[in-house]
Amino acid sequence: QVQLVESGGGLVQPGGSLLLSCAASGIIFSSYDMGWHRQAPGKQRELVAEISSGGSTVYTDSVKGRFTISRDNAKNMVYLRMNTLKAEDTAVYYCKGRNYGMDYWGKGTLVTVSS
Repeated sequence: QVQLVESGGGLVQPGGSLLLSCAASGIIFSSYDMGWHRQAPGKQRELVAEISSGGSTVYTDSVKGRFTISRDNAKNMVYLRMNTLKAEDTAVYYCKGRNYGMDYWGKGTLVTVSS
C-alpha cells in the first residue's frame, strides 16, 4: 500500500522559513519522480517543485530562488525547503509520487504565512 505522509507545515511570518518533509512507503522510492504541489483557498492545485528519480529539479517561477526540493533515497524522504516566505505561499502543500503512469498523493500539510 502506497503512503505519502507530509509534515512540517504551520504558521510562519512573512520572510520566514519552513522545511516540509514527505515520508514515502510502499514504493520503490528511488525509481519515483517526486513533487510538491500546493492549493490555495479558492484556487486550483499547482506544481511547486519536482525532482526526478535521477535528481533533476523543476520549479514554478514564483518560487525559484526561494524554495529547494531535495530527496534522500536511503530514507525514502523528499523535502521542500522554503525560504523568504510570502503571504501568497499560503496553501495546503501536497507530496506527489509518480511512476509507471500512476500518481500517488499525500493528504497535505497546511502552510500559513501571516504576521
